[in-house]
Amino acid sequence: MTELTKEQLYRPGMEGIPACHSKIGFINGIEGVLEYRGYPIEALCKYSSFEEVSYLLLFAKLPSATELKAFKKDLKKARHLSAEVLALITSLPKTGHPMVMLQSVISALGLFDPHTDLRDEKKNYQSIVNVIAKTPSIIAAFDRYRQNAEPIEPDEELCHAANFLYMLNGHKPSELESKIFDVCLILHAEHSLNASTFSTRVTASTRNNPYISCSAGIGTLYGPLHGGANERVLEMLEAIGKVEFVKPFVEEKLAKKEKIMGIGHRVYRTKDPRSFILQDIARELFSQQNDNTLLDIALELEKVTGEKLSSKGIYPNVDFFSGLVYRILGFETDLFTPIFAAARTSGWCAHWLEQMEDNRLFRPSQIYDGDRNLSYTQVEDR
Repeated sequence: MTELTKEQLYRPGMEGIPACHSKIGFINGIEGVLEYRGYPIEALCKYSSFEEVSYLLLFAKLPSATELKAFKKDLKKARHLSAEVLALITSLPKTGHPMVMLQSVISALGLFDPHTDLRDEKKNYQSIVNVIAKTPSIIAAFDRYRQNAEPIEPDEELCHAANFLYMLNGHKPSELESKIFDVCLILHAEHSLNASTFSTRVTASTRNNPYISCSAGIGTLYGPLHGGANERVLEMLEAIGKVEFVKPFVEEKLAKKEKIMGIGHRVYRTKDPRSFILQDIARELFSQQNDNTLLDIALELEKVTGEKLSSKGIYPNVDFFSGLVYRILGFETDLFTPIFAAARTSGWCAHWLEQMEDNRLFRPSQIYDGDRNLSYTQVEDR
């Protein structure tokens, strides 16, 4: 068998090139399948909770009642933010994007928990619990700070999803709101070796702790081609304005060969399975609203792009409907991506643990296209 050259192996963006073995997330992009540790995402959204799914991702099994109770207790204990962390948050510009703030503060948590012996499983576990539990608290504290309001302490009687909603506005959410947001967190908790997860594993491979590794994931997630896309989807729907403007908008975008936010995915060649669930949630929420314009625009956009792009395997992804759901739940637009990050901490930490099991430093090669063996010219002769 002839050995392939680097040029033959090269794929822009490493598309389709395996970078690791994993037992965490499974995707079949042709059939539209997403599983966490072998469990279909649909079943987890219907029967499970974010805490239980987090345990599943981290420890490769569904917890017993006793194990789940202990895990929830650990999360509750870790949600509180120290005065030092709150001081750090309130020292940052109120006008900054919450994702930039979040990356900075999650990284700084490592200063307050400076363990470097990654062989210590108990300390590793506490660091992971801190990342998962404190991320919503950090986001909520920053949002309160920029509204000139005091931070709200977490309520130990509330679950992870409900606590997040409560810490943002001080109102305990309804059972429906809590369940819907819990499903949103589950849907975003893991998605195989996407850009932010790959970034997390690369950083972990240099023997960094969960704080630094997840901080790298947050920075990667912020990009508009990754997690930041959900903000752009809602901005796009608002800019379109009316259902009758959808078709000319799509035609103009396609004529200019410009991306339509929320449409298309690097892996899925059918509709993202998460998008089906979020679409149902959006329909349920908008049925209780007086104005369904944004949902109607989204549905028409899905229809028109389907007519023009489905033959190419281009369909709505998870970002397409998530922004609509978050808007009805009352979130500011620039909180959409931080919420994504709050959910994805579980997946990132699961990949961190897996990377530590048999760690090898990532060191891909490159194809050099630059000049060679140039003659140096002294500065005065240039």
